[in-house]
Amino acid sequence: MNRYCAFFAVLLTLWLQAVVAWSADTDAPAVSYFTDKQRGWFWYEVQPEPVVKKPSEAPKPKSVPPADSVKAQPKPPTVVPAEPAPLSSAWLRKNLEIYLNKAIDEPTHENVAAFYYLQRAMMDKAERFTHAARYVVMSDPRLDETVRRPVATYAVNEANRQASMMADKALKDIAGLAGILFFFRSDCRYCHVQAPILDMLANAYGFNIYPVSLDGLPMPNGLFSSFKTDQGQAALLGVEQTPALFLMKPPKQIVPLSQGVLSLEELTSRILLAAKESGWLDASQYQTTQGIRSTPMLLPATGSINSATAQDPLALIQALQHSAQVGGMP
Repeated sequence: MNRYCAFFAVLLTLWLQAVVAWSADTDAPAVSYFTDKQRGWFWYEVQPEPVVKKPSEAPKPKSVPPADSVKAQPKPPTVVPAEPAPLSSAWLRKNLEIYLNKAIDEPTHENVAAFYYLQRAMMDKAERFTHAARYVVMSDPRLDETVRRPVATYAVNEANRQASMMADKALKDIAGLAGILFFFRSDCRYCHVQAPILDMLANAYGFNIYPVSLDGLPMPNGLFSSFKTDQGQAALLGVEQTPALFLMKPPKQIVPLSQGVLSLEELTSRILLAAKESGWLDASQYQTTQGIRSTPMLLPATGSINSATAQDPLALIQALQHSAQVGGMP
């Protein structure tokens, strides 16, 4: 009996040690069965489920106060544009069509008559302006266009004759300074008709023509047979179409004239303009070649007239007259 009790005591001791070791492996503190025996044996217990941490909730947006609770900002006062004076030009432009539409929609005697009276008033104002304008223009040579270019038939003929003489002289002067660079192709029909015109230009004014063949072949009409073959000059000058003409002043000045067929009149006109823009021809000389008398031009320098002067008609006239005297010819 004593041996049985001793055996049971040893067995109970081993069992308690096992319970203690098992409790040490768990997160929960070791609790003896004898101190908490009302729970029953440990293998009948239901282990609590692990606690899963919920993701942190996004911060709630701040509540926006209702629109009624927000104080409305005061609006700036609306500026109403002033109405133009009755029967002024601005008033007529704004209201004449209104009266016309009213007369069309409701053609009573009063509505139709009101429109025609307003139209008559506008025409009378225009006639009054025309008479004043004619007098002002004829009184001031700076404004009278007939001073620069006459309108009478006999005077126009004389102006054209003088212009032709001055143009011939200017072209001969330019021919002594520059020649014509002529790019062509043997199969270009427009080049075939441009060549005789260039030949006429050379004979009339003494221009030297420098022909350059893009395909290395002569033209079938036999003109300008002493040509040079293009060595990249056309690409350098941006030639895209033939015939291409350039005004060339040695050693390095080259001015484009056209990339297409030109009549003799148009060709000489472009030569004169190119020479003027290049500084080879004086501006006053160029005007005489156009049949226009040399007159000072109203071209004030930028910033020479302030806003106060621009608001005063007399001061504005004086400032423009002074700019013409200072600037002189264009």
